[in-house]
Amino acid sequence: MNGSYAPAEREAHGGAGDAAMAVSETSQAVLSVAGVTKAIGNRKIVDGLTFDIYRGEVVGLLGPNGAGKTTTIRMIVGLIEMTSGDVFVQGHSIKKDFVNAIRYIGGIIENPEFYPYMSGYDNLRQYQRMAEGVSIGRIMEVVKLVGLQDAIHKKVRAYSLGMRQRLGIAQALLHSPSILILDEPTNGLDPAGIREMRDYLKKIAKEEGISILVSSHLLSEMELMCSRVVVIQEGKLLTERLIGDHSADNAKEQQVMISLRVNDVGLAQQTAQLHQGIQVLETQPDNGTVTVQLPEEDIPSLIDSLSAARVRVYRVEECKSSLEDEFLKWTGGNRIA
Repeated sequence: MNGSYAPAEREAHGGAGDAAMAVSETSQAVLSVAGVTKAIGNRKIVDGLTFDIYRGEVVGLLGPNGAGKTTTIRMIVGLIEMTSGDVFVQGHSIKKDFVNAIRYIGGIIENPEFYPYMSGYDNLRQYQRMAEGVSIGRIMEVVKLVGLQDAIHKKVRAYSLGMRQRLGIAQALLHSPSILILDEPTNGLDPAGIREMRDYLKKIAKEEGISILVSSHLLSEMELMCSRVVVIQEGKLLTERLIGDHSADNAKEQQVMISLRVNDVGLAQQTAQLHQGIQVLETQPDNGTVTVQLPEEDIPSLIDSLSAARVRVYRVEECKSSLEDEFLKWTGGNRIA
């Protein structure tokens, strides 16, 4: 199993949690979803949902069909009312101080819409008239940031879907928001467009320091794009996890699983079992592999012991679950959407 998932986590009902604390122990959250509930009749579509997002993070919002992802996003941006709870953006309440809260948010909910007979530049100028303090210089800055310099004076009707998505992000960034919220930004894009979108979003987070909350059903892309995922099911927080390289700071404290390809599986198994804290999970004599679980810091001593026992080690590979594998475990096999 190859992938970049690593299990630093915050489980539901688990307090502040490792995943959020690993992001920032001192900085104020850019976005705080605080006990948000949305009920229609007796049915709770979102139920007491709580999570935080910090500056420069790219956070994925994941969940099976009907988990409440889009409803959550719509409540965050004020498109639908919350039954209870609140959302705070840079400390401003969406419920009580909407005007000041929403000014820190840029977003694309579903598909960006533009005047097709106008150029991308003229569409942005239209938005400039509605947003206070946006200069021509800022327009050109965001155009460069999303890579539309060569197409910005072409009519939008000639844009590909990926170009329209990037123009939508440029529009959402014009007023210099603190957080960008995107619902299925790669929907309908081809593989090249998906990769391009991923690269631009990571660039925006890094260069502008903007937080990004993104909902998507493409788990492999979320794994490559995000520093953390928030997983919800039936409207409730299921877990929060750091993913990829962002959990590497805790790696030495974690148990890791490795597969060793050796010339003598039986002797390798016996040698590994002599080490305290090393668990042999599986042996495959036909493939010449032994799979063990151990603290990462114990790997060198295991290799030394195998060499001393005259076991030839041809390959050492870390076995990681992909985000898709972990998602299916968290949700009991429910499909993402």
